[in-house]
Amino acid sequence: MLLARILRSLLHTGTLTVVDADGRSHRIAGSTPGPEVTIRIHDRLTPWRLVVNPRLAIGEAYMNGTLTVDDGRLYDFLDLLGYNMAALERSRWMAWQFRLQWLLRWLQQRNPVGRAQRNVAHHYDLNGALYDLFLDRDRQYSCAYFETPDASLEVAQAAKKRHILAKLRVEPHHKVLDIGSGWGGLGLYIAREAEADVTGVTLSSEQHAVSTQRAASEGLAGRVRFKLQDYRLETQRYDRIVSVGMFEHVGARHYDEFFRKVKALLADDGVMLLHAIGRMEPPGGTNSWIRKYIFPGGYTPALSEVLAAIERAGLWVTDIEILRLHYAQTLRHWRQRFMDNRDEVKRLAGLDDRFCRMWEFYLAGCEMSFRHMNQMVFQLQLAKRLDSVPLTRDYMYEAERARSLPLPRQVAAE
Repeated sequence: MLLARILRSLLHTGTLTVVDADGRSHRIAGSTPGPEVTIRIHDRLTPWRLVVNPRLAIGEAYMNGTLTVDDGRLYDFLDLLGYNMAALERSRWMAWQFRLQWLLRWLQQRNPVGRAQRNVAHHYDLNGALYDLFLDRDRQYSCAYFETPDASLEVAQAAKKRHILAKLRVEPHHKVLDIGSGWGGLGLYIAREAEADVTGVTLSSEQHAVSTQRAASEGLAGRVRFKLQDYRLETQRYDRIVSVGMFEHVGARHYDEFFRKVKALLADDGVMLLHAIGRMEPPGGTNSWIRKYIFPGGYTPALSEVLAAIERAGLWVTDIEILRLHYAQTLRHWRQRFMDNRDEVKRLAGLDDRFCRMWEFYLAGCEMSFRHMNQMVFQLQLAKRLDSVPLTRDYMYEAERARSLPLPRQVAAE
């Protein structure tokens, strides 16, 4: 089998046994110990698809049931691929795909007003009950902050909000804009903890409805409002701007537009905190399976292209922090919760086994990208003036310590 011959030349760690549609076993053993996994291919077309376009075909085959993993060990299979990904990506077998992604990325990442909302709806306007089955109680759908490796998801997500608030230095008289406000958790936290006036903007109708209801039920509607609106249509000025987990949907061709708008919305002495997924390598493209099934129009940037756009906008970078394995830990919690609730997911309207396999592949694959590949999370603190924040980072640590106990109200019952 051609697929087995290719894999024998590239697999250096672990052991992979491929059982083809005729029941023949092809054992591929690397020179270094690692995961040992058996996969089964159930038709004769799938191996050719895997040879021609593996980055798309592996996920599609698993979703469609034409590729299965013995004992349900998808995580171990993707872990095995992760250990060998450097060799796979250096191979001529994969090189043409990366070149094609690079050539097409400006078209694939076109996210003007209108299209951006359709792309967001593809992922975030699914049945809202789905997210309750694997996120924390505050529905934080972004990288948590693990102050200790064994922290629970609830505690780590609370620490993430506390960490961000410390960097923003929000005061009660401040007006705060949350770009990509999700289900409202961060905006409501800032309003409660700092007693500031908060406006959130989102393109998801589902998120907008939930966050608006939450503000009303918590008695904060007078101080927190959420708009179903593209950030590019906002006109007010703000003392503080925060954006968490939204920048990945902007697209590289829109970075100049994004930072010019941030500068226009930010007060002269204002501060922004940008929290987003990035890559620790030069600019590239988006995994074709992720782009097609999970985040159309999405892209995780290299810092080099983000910082270049910030420079062109004329903003100061006043602090940079790189979170490395924090998102791998977050995704592990999400995947475990999703799998524990898999039967409940299937009972949701319109969802089935294929959807469950798709999301299992999404959560496990993304975790591998942070454990073995090039993904990380960055937090950039930006300002118009060089004196908008203190000279040293002590103020961040002091603010975090001041809010570390008691836990925020939404997790105090844990």
